Amino acid sequence: MSEWWEGLSTILKVLYCIALPSTILLLLQTLMALFGMHDGGAGMDISDTSGIDFDGGGMHGGFDVHTDMSSVDLSHDMSLGHDGTFDHSVDGGNPGDFASMRMFTLQTIVAFLTVFSWTSIVGVQGGLPNVLSLVIGFALGFVVMFAVAKIVQLSARLAENGTLDMRNCLGLTATVYIPVPAKGQGEGKVNVTVQGQLRELSAVTAGTEMLKTGTQVRITDIRGDTVVVEVDD
Repeated sequence: MSEWWEGLSTILKVLYCIALPSTILLLLQTLMALFGMHDGGAGMDISDTSGIDFDGGGMHGGFDVHTDMSSVDLSHDMSLGHDGTFDHSVDGGNPGDFASMRMFTLQTIVAFLTVFSWTSIVGVQGGLPNVLSLVIGFALGFVVMFAVAKIVQLSARLAENGTLDMRNCLGLTATVYIPVPAKGQGEGKVNVTVQGQLRELSAVTAGTEMLKTGTQVRITDIRGDTVVVEVDD
């Protein structure tokens, strides 16, 4: 092994020093992704260590939802108020930001270094000029880097599509699953098909009669994770 190493040129030694660690990291990343440990748990994303984003959408700022809801005692005047203001902007700072594609993350950098180093090694050992080998390695590494960033972006978008946006429930018809007490004196449950999936949601009503199981209702308002329903005429 020592004779093999001593027989390498300086540029090959440098490339091997890049190729071996990056290949090991790439294998570890792949294994972690296969076994569901890719995100490292809530609040931690091992795929992002740089904080540098490639802005693909020209949008900046953070996703901010501000809701100003009027507070009304249902048990007294049976009226419900809701005033929602949504300020939606994007900064690419978390996995839920799909307006930008993250080019410089641990995943993409490792993929780049792996492809760049091994491609350059093959070129140098194949007799190509060192500069040409490095240029080819850089080009192929960048292509793979871009591809990995795009795959991560698409994967995150697929995950986002499964997240319920409560605003999409407004106006939909639902079926009472667990009876909903009258006059807002408690919560029941309703089943509703939203975003292509059947969801079970907590529900209240301002009506004077309890809504029994199987009653068809319409969602008229949203209060946090709870929907306000009334009998669907």
